[in-house]
Amino acid sequence: MKYLPAVVSTIVSSNITKANIRLVLKYLALMTALIALYSILFHHIMAAEGQRHSWVTGFYWTIVTMSTLGFGDITFTSDLGRLFSIIVLLSGVVLLLILLPFVFIKFFFAPWMEAQARSRTPRELPTDTRNHVIITNYDPVTAALIEKLEGYKKEYVVVVEQFQRALELYDRNIRVAVGNIDDPIAYEKMRVQNAALVVATNSDQMNTNIALTLREDFEHLPIIATADSPHSVDILQLAGVTRVLQLHDLLGRSLAAWTIAGDCKANIIGRYEQLVLAQAPAIGTPLVGQTIVQSKLRETFGLTVVGIWERGEFTIPRPETKIDRSSVLVFAGTEDALAAYDEVYSFYQICKVAGDPVIIVGGGRVGQAIAARFEKAEIPYLIIEKAQRRRHEEEDGHYVFGDAADIQTLEKAWFEKAPAALITSHDDATNIYLTKYLRSLRPDMQILSRASEDRNITTLHRAGADFVMSYASLGANAIFNFLMNEETLLLAEGLNFFHLPAPAGLSGKTLALSGIREKTGCTVVALVREGQTIINPEPSVELDEKDELILIGTYDAESSFLNEYSA
Repeated sequence: MKYLPAVVSTIVSSNITKANIRLVLKYLALMTALIALYSILFHHIMAAEGQRHSWVTGFYWTIVTMSTLGFGDITFTSDLGRLFSIIVLLSGVVLLLILLPFVFIKFFFAPWMEAQARSRTPRELPTDTRNHVIITNYDPVTAALIEKLEGYKKEYVVVVEQFQRALELYDRNIRVAVGNIDDPIAYEKMRVQNAALVVATNSDQMNTNIALTLREDFEHLPIIATADSPHSVDILQLAGVTRVLQLHDLLGRSLAAWTIAGDCKANIIGRYEQLVLAQAPAIGTPLVGQTIVQSKLRETFGLTVVGIWERGEFTIPRPETKIDRSSVLVFAGTEDALAAYDEVYSFYQICKVAGDPVIIVGGGRVGQAIAARFEKAEIPYLIIEKAQRRRHEEEDGHYVFGDAADIQTLEKAWFEKAPAALITSHDDATNIYLTKYLRSLRPDMQILSRASEDRNITTLHRAGADFVMSYASLGANAIFNFLMNEETLLLAEGLNFFHLPAPAGLSGKTLALSGIREKTGCTVVALVREGQTIINPEPSVELDEKDELILIGTYDAESSFLNEYSA
């Protein structure tokens, strides 16, 4: 019933509905005139047959006959009367059984349903709407962003131009509004002057149009937009975009950061002020076979092992957790602590890659971003590309042309000795196929893959990928971090890094007794107290309601924390 006022208002205000009402009134007038005429003729014909009936009886007989009920309690005996009954019956069939349902559906039911639909997909937000996120496109990136916004109870609206598309999204419990994304009036109706952020993930051309449209009246409005082409970055910035995201480049740098190559140094994967997150392979180091307690990484270097990756599975370690040959440790600490770790463990030659190149499958934008990162880090690499597209590729010694599913092509790329392979195709089916094939050939190789759709992440892990980076989740995190004024963290798919005020219910409790890890699966890696960041706080530290917790965990763990301690 909450839509009733809007529905009635929509029906009454529509010009088409007003015209329909006039037609309905004409139909009712015709029905009234026929019923009156048939009642009068009924009396005259009955009188001719010597029967006397009241006017009420005449109306009763006319309506019963027109509606085809035909009780048979009042009948004519003459041929004239029976012919009259046939005429009344046939006109009733046309007017009541055929035209009346059509009139009801066309002029009442259909407009009512349409008005209900339009009330669910408004063209204007309430005047008191504030601090909301306006999204101009619904795609895998914004779908992941919406899930994150809902988890943090942030208001949002997706502006859709097509009414039917808006209804489809509404049926999926997405808050939508109908409007043209290049119309300043539409943004005024979306209360853009009170918005916290506008997110544009359309084409580069449309994103430029959106930015120019908004900047005409809203100089300080935060706008974040994606750029498919690197040449569009400057144009979007000139148009007024506050932050331009090159997601292909971000994805490439993320995959490169998680590649085991070069040596055993800890590889930084994220930062938050003085806190640094890093990952390092345990293979070839004395850490293999030891438990977390036995490793004494916290006592020796001031590093806390906040997670362990095992073939794509992220687990929160316990003191008795054993470090295996395939383990990749995730550290939390300072840069000085990481430098101290590298000084001890980076010389272990068994972990060295003796000049063997890392394989990059696909030379598109993601593959090129990975190659640029490897070039800078002086990590040897080879790009397997199906077809030559540019002349300089033929002259570039980093390219091998052919199908990555062809063993001869893999042999040309030194596949037998490659420490890792990165699969960068935008087609998830191809990535799953190649991951399974490469894993069957090299069980010991590190395989990293890109996922365009989140639903294929688990399938890629089952196919044998050690790490999977989701284009959608990475983009959503980058946008959300911008909204929250945080640095984008390049963590692996399924692993998140976030900070929240300490729950009031934990005030006065120590970290050891808080139950955060046991209840949610999250690990507190730092504590912000009175402006100071305490990295790797001791379990005996008591929490205060004014503290801010910095946590790491999977997306499920983050959701568990929000559900457990939400106000």
